[in-house]
Amino acid sequence: MTPFTRKVILIIQSIPEGSVMTYGGVARAAGSPRAARQVVRILHSMSRKYRLPWHRVINAKGMISLTEDESASLQQLYLAGEGVVFDERGMVDLERYQYVPGPELELESELTDDFGAGAEDHLLPPFE
Repeated sequence: MTPFTRKVILIIQSIPEGSVMTYGGVARAAGSPRAARQVVRILHSMSRKYRLPWHRVINAKGMISLTEDESASLQQLYLAGEGVVFDERGMVDLERYQYVPGPELELESELTDDFGAGAEDHLLPPFE
């Protein structure tokens, strides 16, 4: 695993309930501001293994980027369940809900895919 991938995973894992980050925001926090598409790839390929809160990552406009209706609806449902409010255009107020990890975020943590019995499978990304 590359250092960038490790950082992205740890950053996404750190997004608190009721907050969101943009793909570009995750890339910036991981040290590569032009790598938003890499963040998408990492989310797509590693969300299940690392039980990432995939639903907390949205686009720079504050909108859900998923194009498949069921998956997009599921993402909006999960976010709404955490208290994130969407306006009539389906946008999240990034000024209010965007999480910006501070310098105290420990990016050298050990990654593990052993989450035990308490993991919430319903928050795993839908299969495509």
